[in-house]
Amino acid sequence: MFQEPTLYVVKGMAILDNDGHRVLAKYYDKNIFPTAKEQKAFEKNLFNKTHRASAEIIMLDGLTCVYRSNVDLFFYVMGSSHENELILMTALNCLYDSVSAILRKNVEKRALFENLDIVMLAMDEICDGGIIMEADFNAVVQRVALRTDDIPLGEQTVAQVLQSAKEQLKWSLLK
Repeated sequence: MFQEPTLYVVKGMAILDNDGHRVLAKYYDKNIFPTAKEQKAFEKNLFNKTHRASAEIIMLDGLTCVYRSNVDLFFYVMGSSHENELILMTALNCLYDSVSAILRKNVEKRALFENLDIVMLAMDEICDGGIIMEADFNAVVQRVALRTDDIPLGEQTVAQVLQSAKEQLKWSLLK
């Protein structure tokens, strides 16, 4: 039986640490994992199956999961069982390369936590509601790397305003 073509390719994206705990995850299909408890159980099972494996793809619980690891982080992109693995791998590579560029090739848990807001934006730029929106990591990095002084004060988040104030105070003390 053939499936109708659809734009909804990605079922979820996750970044786990080297203990299998969630650092960042987004699930786009509420029918597969409707609760956080089910998501965490899946992530634990996924990590247990992949943390020592040398492959890049696994079929688990009816999902095609592609993954990649670096230092103390594991990156996952999940799609349905009939999904094209190359498309999922393209989304995974875009996610990994974007995070690597954002963290200036220092892809580790601590650096990711320090830049979690930008990494979340990058994940949103790559995939929106399960539809892959961007596969070029340079375009993703360019979109999320807006300088705070280019954004009008009324549109900045509290964190951006505080960061800007800290930088101005630092420069005034150094003069």
